[in-house]
Amino acid sequence: MGRRAKMIEKIKTLMEQHDRIRNIGICAHIDHGKTTLSDNLLAGAGMISKDLAGEQLALDFDEEEAQRGITIYAANVSMVHTYEGKDYLINLIDTPGHVDFGGDVTRAMRAIDGTIVVVCAVEGVMPQTETVLRQALREKVKPVLFINKVDRLINELKLTPEELQNRFMKIITDVNNLIKKMAPEEFKDKWLVNVMDGSVAFGSAYNNWAISVPFMQKSGITFKDIIEYCEQDKQKELAEKAPLHEVVLDMVIKHLPNPVEAQKYRIPNIWKGDLNSEIGKAMLNCDPNGPLAGVITKIIMDKHAGPVSACRLFSGRLRQGDEIYLVTSKSKARAQQVSVFMGPERIQVDSVSAGNICAITGLKEATAGETICSPNNIIEPPFEAITHVSEPVITVAIEPKNNKDLPKLIEVLRQIAREDNTVKVEINEETGEYLISGMGELHIEVITKTKIGRDAGIEVEVGNPIVVYRETVTTQSPIVEGKSPNKHNKLYFVVEPLEESVLQAYKEGKIKDEDFKKRTTPEVEKALVEAGLDKEEAKRVMSIYEGNMLINMTRGIIHLDESRELIIQGFKEAVRNGPLAAEKCQGVKVKLVDAIFHEDAIHRGPAQLIPAVRFGIRDAIMQAKPVLLEPMQMVFISTPQDYMGDAIREISNRRGQILDMEQEGDMAIIKAKCPVAEMFGFAGAIRGATQGRCLWSIEFAGFEKVPPELQDQLIKQIRERKGLKVE
Repeated sequence: MGRRAKMIEKIKTLMEQHDRIRNIGICAHIDHGKTTLSDNLLAGAGMISKDLAGEQLALDFDEEEAQRGITIYAANVSMVHTYEGKDYLINLIDTPGHVDFGGDVTRAMRAIDGTIVVVCAVEGVMPQTETVLRQALREKVKPVLFINKVDRLINELKLTPEELQNRFMKIITDVNNLIKKMAPEEFKDKWLVNVMDGSVAFGSAYNNWAISVPFMQKSGITFKDIIEYCEQDKQKELAEKAPLHEVVLDMVIKHLPNPVEAQKYRIPNIWKGDLNSEIGKAMLNCDPNGPLAGVITKIIMDKHAGPVSACRLFSGRLRQGDEIYLVTSKSKARAQQVSVFMGPERIQVDSVSAGNICAITGLKEATAGETICSPNNIIEPPFEAITHVSEPVITVAIEPKNNKDLPKLIEVLRQIAREDNTVKVEINEETGEYLISGMGELHIEVITKTKIGRDAGIEVEVGNPIVVYRETVTTQSPIVEGKSPNKHNKLYFVVEPLEESVLQAYKEGKIKDEDFKKRTTPEVEKALVEAGLDKEEAKRVMSIYEGNMLINMTRGIIHLDESRELIIQGFKEAVRNGPLAAEKCQGVKVKLVDAIFHEDAIHRGPAQLIPAVRFGIRDAIMQAKPVLLEPMQMVFISTPQDYMGDAIREISNRRGQILDMEQEGDMAIIKAKCPVAEMFGFAGAIRGATQGRCLWSIEFAGFEKVPPELQDQLIKQIRERKGLKVE
């Protein structure tokens, strides 16, 4: 039996031994060495050639990734590692570091229980390190730390042993400060990383060696030896004595939890159902004999097999040919094939039990974030929606070069929306435009070039990028009347800004979109009051939608309950297209204060009530001093002192604000905030300004008011672009 066949047999056996499974991810800032580390872990497990590890980038198996030299899609792989004489199954996900692909990181976090946070020894903790760590801790995923590129500190920066130690202590302290700040209350102290217990490892992923205190004690290698090996250019020898995969995977097995331990605290965090129910107990105990329950974290397109769903099973067992119920899309499907991931290929298995990550083919309607269960045991409610740190801020219009490709393009766009829920696809019936919104220029480029152009073979014309704005109000409106077209129904609204603390709680995912049939549910009411909403208002919420709220402040109105759904629908239509420039509203509180309805139901149907509500709310918004909000990005630049002035000028020319400046050695670190609208072409410009010697990164920073002097001009431009009437 060959090595690969033996590995597959071992994987099949270990899948049933829950204490021997670790579901882990690797996350970091862009270019800190995640994929190189993954390569070496695979090489150590005998899945790729050791000579190619670190250069093969086996998990960047997409052509686009290979060309750009960055990870764009989270990649899954299963491997076996021996620790203290026992075999363990490690299901690994390598995630992207670029801010535009943050959605992939968030979805990966739902599937795993622990993560290796990779930090570059030269650059230290960077903005995206903080973002990915926040995403992990929000999903109750336990971190360990790997400090990479240590050889560069020794060979390039020529640091003394004391300076090395200080650099490491600073990185560890920075990571622990982030954990203290962002970890769930019960883990703030338990999850801190510590050199002495081996939850921190140091090394060079590129040169395939690593070290940790437990390994130093076991092998007798000291830090002095490591410095000598690096200085004498004997890193290959060092890799023989202190192999990276052994040190890092030993750390993973010792410090990261198995699925049985992790699900006890992770399930209450991601599922708000009854934990004492049969399904609740089965998930808490990771029971392979319980009812089926799992979550799809990713959809991968396979040219031969169609969509492949990557799924984390929390309970039960999934066999080939089983019928599956998709809770959110309320549809049934059959698992044509069940397999485990081996990088770009999949190994078919007969069944997969709880606690594992697997691939399922045959689920055509599945979307990322979908809850799966068996049709005779439906999970209610589904798992919590996966909340993303950023939101789509850039839109492009696309159209096929050949009209005959139109039906195929529509199908591909629908598939993209299913695969990645940070992409918004809108087919505008009126203008015949196909709009794609994404996290940034690169995100859009990858979708249009790779997914539509290369994979689907459709040539498309891509319009210029358009920035997505929001609308909000700044003051309270008077009472405004909304009349139905037949003049028989009248509704009276007051619009005012939603409390900032309530909007913040919505952004953090403490309050979610929901419509209420009679009155607010007790849990939501409690969350709203805690967030700062008035007690009386919190009881009477009719609908929460995209950061806006509709509240019923009327009493004893006849026919209101029968009209409730239509009023909610009218409210959603009104805030989906704000009155200023038909952009979405955010942070708008709409109060229904009075209403008069025709007693005959035929005169208060959808055609009458929806326009009455929509126009009433829009008029009220126009009388509450509406403003336009633009998306902002934090910009972090690390540049030599000589180019600091040029970098600052580049930011100032883009309406940017400098928030902070620090000096580290001969480098200047600039933290700034810029409007997304001004950031097109920034990559080339900043490289030119610093002669290619700067490192820079960006992350989404929410929406802020457009400067008053620009607002009218901007509204006019947006309205003209959308073909709306310009006053």
